[in-house]
Order: sequence, then C-alpha cells, then structure tokens
Amino acid sequence: MGGAVPLTNRRLVLEDPQRVSDGSGGYSESWAPLGEIWAELKSQTGRTSGQEGASLSLQRYRITLRAMPQGSASRPRPGQRFRQGQRLFRIEAVGEADPGRRYLTCQCLEELAP
Repeated sequence: MGGAVPLTNRRLVLEDPQRVSDGSGGYSESWAPLGEIWAELKSQTGRTSGQEGASLSLQRYRITLRAMPQGSASRPRPGQRFRQGQRLFRIEAVGEADPGRRYLTCQCLEELAP
C-alpha cells in the first residue's frame, strides 16, 4: 500500500454461512450477518465461465478495510462473504495490507449472471 490510506467509502455487510437442519438428516445453508464494515473496492481481473449451459461472469475484487485482531468475530475469513445490496463477494483470502497491520486486504470473487 505504500503508506496510502484506502478510501473506505463502501458500506458492506460481512456474512457467515450457517448450516440449518432440514429435519431429515440433511441441512441447508443460510447466511447470518455479522456486522457492517466500511471498505474500499478495487476491481481486478474478470472472466466468463460456462457451467451446464449457463454462463457466469466472474469478477475479482480486492477489498481493503480496517484491521481487526486475529480471532475477532468481526475479522473476515475465507468462506465468508460481503454483501452490498444484491451484490455478493465471496471471500477467498485475507491478509494484512500494510506493514503496520492497520488494514486487511480480502481477495474476493463476485459471480454475475449476464
């Protein structure tokens, strides 16, 4: 980051996957909100993926936010996601963005149906 302060002007909701019993020995997945954060979104690479006759646009984003301590429930981790309205950003990796550990960088993937 080179000392530059990110422009954290996007409000996102951090969500965690929850398994809910379906009463028949299986489960369904729902998403529980953990809280709101302010972040900077930077678009990176994108591509199109075809699956079973359907096409998806896959867009990568680098999402930067203020750091939280390791072990904190509000610290993002892989497998969670950010929501901005109807947009969903799946978190794939999380790391410190600067040597002072003031910010975190999340590598995320947004899936869009064209």
